[in-house]
Amino acid sequence: MAKKRIQKSSTAAPESVDRRRLLKTIGASAAIGAGASAIGAPFISDPAKAATTTWKVQTSWPAGVGLEVFKKWANSIKEKTGGELEFKPFAAKEIVGDFELLDGVKNGVLEAMNSFTLYWAGKLPATAFLSSYLMGLRQPHEWDIFFYSKGGLQAAREIFAKQGLYYVGRIHHGPNIVHSKKPIRSIEDFKDLKLRVPGGMIAEGFAAVGAKTTLLPGSEVFSALEKGTVDAADYTGPAVNWDLGFQQVTKYIWMGPPGLESIYQPVDLMDFCVGMNHWNKLSPKLKQWLEDEIQVYSNIHFGAIQKADMEAWDKFLKAGVEVNRLPPEDLPKFQKAAVPLWFKWANKDKDAARLFKLQLEVMESPTVGYVTPDMYKGLKIDL
Repeated sequence: MAKKRIQKSSTAAPESVDRRRLLKTIGASAAIGAGASAIGAPFISDPAKAATTTWKVQTSWPAGVGLEVFKKWANSIKEKTGGELEFKPFAAKEIVGDFELLDGVKNGVLEAMNSFTLYWAGKLPATAFLSSYLMGLRQPHEWDIFFYSKGGLQAAREIFAKQGLYYVGRIHHGPNIVHSKKPIRSIEDFKDLKLRVPGGMIAEGFAAVGAKTTLLPGSEVFSALEKGTVDAADYTGPAVNWDLGFQQVTKYIWMGPPGLESIYQPVDLMDFCVGMNHWNKLSPKLKQWLEDEIQVYSNIHFGAIQKADMEAWDKFLKAGVEVNRLPPEDLPKFQKAAVPLWFKWANKDKDAARLFKLQLEVMESPTVGYVTPDMYKGLKIDL
């Protein structure tokens, strides 16, 4: 008996064609969206605007990948804005000293700055809570909960506005590590150690465990280690520290326990701030664009730092540098030293109290969940 031949249709059913078209359209849209989020939304310049607004912008970066990324990004602004806005980038200390950046913008020597926010804790105690502190918020997304879900960004802008500056936005950076001439293998090894730190609550935290702390800008760390002015120094991550030559003057690195590279500055936040008078001269459209662009820069900066850091570890190991991590059993000892300092700094002024209250709510939430009320029993925030 002959088998019947089944004819295959050369034309797919209409609903199949429609489904394939829909999936193809969705895929294309997703790809376009991903690319757009990576490079930022284009700025449509105003044809009626004749002159270019030029800003001198100094960063806290003295060298390395941080400075390279900053300069490349700054030099892209003129093209991105169709000539409406131009940044002239400067490295640390090129116009004013590291610790003079805020006053430099405030007094009009610079139009804007890209600084390590913690540098201003001595003048503005609240800024101790606008960057990492001992045993505080530990991951970038935790900081973003604070800034974008708890009102932290608006609070930061109000604090800097009192200084005549507009806080455009936070810029993510990686964890900081300690380079030392002596091995640090436990909390006891900090006793009498001459340690460079950026000041503020972090300095007091290390002093509480026995270190003799010194406040120095990042651009002076190498010479202090070389001369023996300090035994050890906190600075940024391995990539920048390698470029600065720390492996030439120290033989040891100290880090947090596995899973927490830094217990004192796990997200060493930077910022982008503009003199308020210069900010107010921008059009509403350009202001919004620049706020969005700082997020783009933060993404580029953070990604470049992380990539370079991961690649730098092998360089230190091949150079004979010994890497030591904090024993997990020492972590509660740092926590015990840190918590009273949180409240001490929060109660320095109302702005600091306001910021810390928001962050404590984040740290206590099950979303984050590593602080419980029993850890600060008897301590209160003075609002």
